[in-house]
Amino acid sequence: MKWYDIIFVCIGIILIVLALLQGGKSEGASGAITGGGMNIFVKTKERGSEKVITIITFIVAAIFMLLAVVISALQ
Repeated sequence: MKWYDIIFVCIGIILIVLALLQGGKSEGASGAITGGGMNIFVKTKERGSEKVITIITFIVAAIFMLLAVVISALQ
């Protein structure tokens, strides 16, 4: 493994952890089947730590994608 492969794996692990830290934004399949929580027109804004984690996740995902393109170009 080269140095950029190690960085790529570390960024991937960080991205997975950040995605797991985010709270669920919907009720999932059970809510779709039972019809619970049908708040279609309700505005919900992320605040505080949720918003920070979302922004950091977006930035790390962009770095991950850019690094993937660069690594594939190098090989």
